[in-house]
Amino acid sequence: MSHKNALRFALALVSGFVVSTLAQQPAQPPPITMKQLKPDVWAALGGAGGNSTIIVGKTGVIVVDAKQTEAGAKDLLAQIAKITPKPVTTVILTHSDGDHVNGLVAYPAGIKIIAHENNKKELQAALAAGGRGAPPPDRLPTQVTTKQKETMTIDGVKLELYHWAPAHTSGDLMVYLPAQKVVATGDIVVTNRADDNPNIHQEKNGSTAGWLTNVKGMIGLNADAYVTGHGDVLTKADLQRKYDATSARRAKIAAMIKEGKPLAEIKTALPDAPAPGAPARGAAPAAARQGGPPPVTYVDIAYAELTKK
Repeated sequence: MSHKNALRFALALVSGFVVSTLAQQPAQPPPITMKQLKPDVWAALGGAGGNSTIIVGKTGVIVVDAKQTEAGAKDLLAQIAKITPKPVTTVILTHSDGDHVNGLVAYPAGIKIIAHENNKKELQAALAAGGRGAPPPDRLPTQVTTKQKETMTIDGVKLELYHWAPAHTSGDLMVYLPAQKVVATGDIVVTNRADDNPNIHQEKNGSTAGWLTNVKGMIGLNADAYVTGHGDVLTKADLQRKYDATSARRAKIAAMIKEGKPLAEIKTALPDAPAPGAPARGAAPAAARQGGPPPVTYVDIAYAELTKK
């Protein structure tokens, strides 16, 4: 091999290695966008993990959902510092997914952390299993809710916390600010999935029936802004559209079950809709294309619920 060809070969190897390395690196999260909803309420959209809601009280700040990573949480805290010098004193968790709770590691020790009792149980189970998807043991919820509705005032801010039923997970908690007419929905409502294809964690005892119950409950609140778990802020009309689409799809599944149709036939007839900008409905999911196990679909979960004895 000539010296010139050898040089070209070496450059090609290096180039290929760089491209491969870059392809394997996780994509950088988008920057956090702070959207003011009311004089004392902000939606922190994007960043590492799910959205957060920022509520400025008399002497401190309440944060709903803590981001996914320590760095992501520090980015959020830096954004909060731009809008108020008041310290963050309370975090409320809408559910137990790591992209909403793992950022707790960046918050001050001793901070008040409020969650539903099932959320705390799910985090404790994750820690017992090795800690994947859970915050450090010293950042577990310090206060839990147990009722369908719990009203509290924190730092002069009146809040109503709702858990109508398991939906996205068994420990979902919706945060309603009645004076500001704002609701933090957690991942029960997102914009990165089709309207009739909500994300239900079967492994966390989520429920398709419970999803409908919760969304109906949120629609019934006197609110005009809903901070979603992922995506932009929505209106009551947006939630009604999602409720109608999902309710109709679940009713179709129930009707096909009544007709004696097997699960495979129902999944073929009613495949999961794609997320906005994703491949068309019915396209093979990535896991199946790569030879992995097919993902659990909305139809799988609804079918299991509707056929349960």
